[in-house]
Amino acid sequence: MPVVIDHRPSRSLTAPPPRRDPAPSRLTYRLQRMWLTPLYRRVVRVGLPAFVLAMVVGLWMADEDRRVRLTDAIASLVTQIQSREEFQVRVMTIEGASPVVERVLRAMLPVDLPASSFEIDLPALRLQVMQLDAVESIDLRIRPGGILSAVVKEREPAILWRHARGIEILDKGGHRVASVTSREVRPDLPLISGEGADRATAEALALFDAAGPILPRVRGLVRRGERRWDLVLDHDQRILLPATGAVTALEAAIALDRAQDMLGRDITVVDLRDPSRPVLRLGVDARNTIRQARGLPLLGPDGRVLPETES
Repeated sequence: MPVVIDHRPSRSLTAPPPRRDPAPSRLTYRLQRMWLTPLYRRVVRVGLPAFVLAMVVGLWMADEDRRVRLTDAIASLVTQIQSREEFQVRVMTIEGASPVVERVLRAMLPVDLPASSFEIDLPALRLQVMQLDAVESIDLRIRPGGILSAVVKEREPAILWRHARGIEILDKGGHRVASVTSREVRPDLPLISGEGADRATAEALALFDAAGPILPRVRGLVRRGERRWDLVLDHDQRILLPATGAVTALEAAIALDRAQDMLGRDITVVDLRDPSRPVLRLGVDARNTIRQARGLPLLGPDGRVLPETES
């Protein structure tokens, strides 16, 4: 019987293979912990590349010749883009403006046409135009075809305001439109006077509307104490209106005049400052008629009693 020899080592005589420790080293563990920190990840992913890029750019820009070449290249590129045909403005059209305002608008253009649209600052030009008293609003835009369009809405003259510094034309909101040298320049506009009258333009226009039946006799409105109005008529007549409810008081006075011809009599003042107690101030002739009937001395034109020899 043959003998079989087993050359394999006996398990009892051979040491087991060493196991690999799955735990990371201390350095690896610390690096992994640091990588879990959001700030560290942002620094490595963003901060470090940005720092390297900035350092490279800074070193490149440290040379003055390079900076000059870069600046010239950028300026040349910008000029080429802005000078292209599609960005050229060649014509300016103005709608809704009077000849005077149109000339001023064309003079306000910062450049001569044709010019690049990049050279025209529309918001700045709009603010400059809005400083004109005659302009209420303006729509500025660049249309296709190189057209600078300006649609102007001018203020409508509504009333004249006479004050210590001259005569001005106001719109219905009390905003100044222009100045005039005399009342005859715009005889079609009603007249107000007195300090603070421009701040009550709306009420003044309402009073002129209410005075329709006697409007041919109206000479104007005078602001008193910046709180109420006096309506001035021809023949030196005045209607003193209250501070509140002036339109209603004037309508009542006009109704009384139409019923009894009040303003056709020798009356100088109709005082309606207290609507519950209207007061009439008679003229000199009416008072002299009454005084003569009573046997009293007559009054002169200044309202003073005349001496007996003159009466």
